[in-house]
Amino acid sequence: MNILVINAGSSSLKYQLLNPETGSLLAKGLCERIGIDGKFTYKPQVEGKAALDAVDVAMPTHSEAIQAVLDALVDGKNGVVGSMKEIEAVGHRVVHGGEAFNKSVLITDEVLKAIEDCIPLAPLHNPANLTGIRACQKVMPGVPMVAVFDTAFHQTMPPKAYMYALPYAYYEEDKVRRYGFHGTSHKYVAGRAAAMLGKAPEEVKLISCHLGNGSSIAAVDGGKSVDTSMGFTPLAGLPMGTRSGDLDAGILQYVMNKHGLSIDEMLNVLNKKSGVEGLSCVSSDFRDLENAAAQGDKKAALAQEKFAYEVKKYVGAYAAAMGGVDAVIFTAGVGENDKAIRRMVCQGLEYMGVELDEAANDVRGKEAVISAAASRVKVLLIPTNEELMIAMETASIVSGK
Repeated sequence: MNILVINAGSSSLKYQLLNPETGSLLAKGLCERIGIDGKFTYKPQVEGKAALDAVDVAMPTHSEAIQAVLDALVDGKNGVVGSMKEIEAVGHRVVHGGEAFNKSVLITDEVLKAIEDCIPLAPLHNPANLTGIRACQKVMPGVPMVAVFDTAFHQTMPPKAYMYALPYAYYEEDKVRRYGFHGTSHKYVAGRAAAMLGKAPEEVKLISCHLGNGSSIAAVDGGKSVDTSMGFTPLAGLPMGTRSGDLDAGILQYVMNKHGLSIDEMLNVLNKKSGVEGLSCVSSDFRDLENAAAQGDKKAALAQEKFAYEVKKYVGAYAAAMGGVDAVIFTAGVGENDKAIRRMVCQGLEYMGVELDEAANDVRGKEAVISAAASRVKVLLIPTNEELMIAMETASIVSGK
């Protein structure tokens, strides 16, 4: 079964064609500047097929972008499938499902309405996701389509984890609660971790550290998310590339009054000018921080230390919340590639059974056990694959398994 995975933005569209049964990637690419001048990238993963790199293709709407993708995939010379019949379903990444969706679902008119109802919770993302879905429905009538939600995996959190200590009416009337994000990534690596440990997902307690420009941590007990660091929005939790993460809300009033900022201007600071970039005054890229710190830049070193310290605190907190942990997982761009951050996080956790193997930790971007043989808690490096997870979820829904 071949599944087309779509991640639609307001003026862009990422795509991959995968076979979830074998895990093989047939093609991937990107449609950019939709509605402007249209740039199309196509990267077939089949030997002998030519790629296209940011070529000019007219894409006044997402429908033309989807058509360009399909034309490339079935192209007689460089396509990777013989016809449209070989694309059996489409899986759409949808950022926010609110409390309406605790799993992936076949897209119907009722589902589209429910996704629309969640727009106030994700005003920048859900409208673009809906645009991508409707464009696909227009160009691919009759092909089954599935919505896979970033938030769905975390809907298993108990109220004590997802409720805020605010007047209860804000939850009842305004849906203010912790939702969490990166759910597709956390679900994928948790499944892989259980397999690496030789156990069923129901048998293990895991802490999944998705560390990148956007970062979140999830406590996964018995295959279910029981807590996560991101909250009502992706701004909460760890300091990230440019996001502040958790802070005292009173800071907002103080800074806004002192500098005459509006709430929108303040949120722009918190989302786009804070995090390790704001703290380091260097960059949001951890590679730049590492280079600057190696040259004696104290602010860059502080940004690294602060990030690792906050990750470590969440690991300890989630181990306590679950009453133990079998493995700590590092994934995403920083988690998969930055051995220094992994070392800094694990240092000092020996008391809870975490012992890193320095030689094993000298690895990038591939599955590995990086803990010492005697470590009671395993430390795992697992590259995330959200697109494959979406394809697997889509295949499962469509096949009824």
